[in-house]
Amino acid sequence: MSSKDWLEKDFYAVLGVSKSASADEIKKAYRALARELHPDHNPGNAAAEDRFKAVSEAYDVLSDDTKRKEYDELRSLFGSGAFRGGGPGPRSQQDFGNYTGGAGAGGGFGDLFGNLFGGGAARRRTGPARGRDVEAELMLDFDSAALGATLPLTLRSPGTCDICHGSGAKPGTTPRTCPTCGGRGLVTRAEGAFSMSEPCRDCQGVGSIVDDKDKCTECGGTGGVTKARTLNVRIPAGVADGQKIRLKERGEPGERGGAPGDLYVLIRVRPHEVFGRMGDDLLLTVPVTFPEAVLGTELRVPTLEGGVTVRLASGTRSGRTLRVRGKGIRRKDGSAGDLLVTIEVDVPKDASEEARKALAEFAAATPSADRSKLDAEVRRRERS
Repeated sequence: MSSKDWLEKDFYAVLGVSKSASADEIKKAYRALARELHPDHNPGNAAAEDRFKAVSEAYDVLSDDTKRKEYDELRSLFGSGAFRGGGPGPRSQQDFGNYTGGAGAGGGFGDLFGNLFGGGAARRRTGPARGRDVEAELMLDFDSAALGATLPLTLRSPGTCDICHGSGAKPGTTPRTCPTCGGRGLVTRAEGAFSMSEPCRDCQGVGSIVDDKDKCTECGGTGGVTKARTLNVRIPAGVADGQKIRLKERGEPGERGGAPGDLYVLIRVRPHEVFGRMGDDLLLTVPVTFPEAVLGTELRVPTLEGGVTVRLASGTRSGRTLRVRGKGIRRKDGSAGDLLVTIEVDVPKDASEEARKALAEFAAATPSADRSKLDAEVRRRERS
């Protein structure tokens, strides 16, 4: 995500929270919107999918204290939307990226004024340039996310041309030195008492030019082509919906021998028909009959790796949650969360005549529920 994106997007408005919202308020707003807009709940709804991505993007920034601080400082310093089209001129967007040093992608503001006066930008432009980071989205089923898996991920992204090996010149020819910048890739101009350096517009900061007759026919002289590549991504056990996995140096290739960028895989997890999840704990709702709740019983319930027997004590109320330790999501340190089993008494819609008679006998033999406090409150309110 670029600095320009940060200036033009109001992440607080996307999540519907104030700028002073706490981390818990931001998390609560995100979870509510994520549930509402999740693609599995809105199949074929492009608008909901776009909002879902915007909400995830906003939460990624605002949930990280460091990113949030940089985002707030950037918008406070330059103003929201300050570098959109129609601003100070065609150079504004290009120069702004140099001045901020890539705030929002880990750059920060440390070299802001050094770059402004031509120092930092010149050093970066003339040497190898690191490739851009790439973000991809991977949809997982619940078990793959909980237990871990290795899955193929196909990407289409820029890569180095195999014919010219990135030079942009067809085999047998070589690029010539740019006469405008003398091969530096930068031109310097005076700005009052200061001088400023910017990428050469004739060679686009590369330092060399490929003549039209010598351009590689495969890439058209750019040195790069769009390639499809398939990676095997190892998903660690316990990843959660919305989490990002970083694959170092699997992003776009660098320029002029620079290191590749990183690949960030955004994880999306499909809901499970039976299990839910809260942190590292698994959630499970088990229906029981009224006699089972009254008399008690043993229940065989599923876990991620099989099943386990849960003993239901007599007189268990509907809504009670039983904890089975160590049967939840596996953590990095080898420990695991718990399985939380919530009991739900299943009340039949239609009872047979025999069942009704049995219930009537049960009711006659059972003390009535204590509603004395409720009755007293009714009388008090009726008198007032």
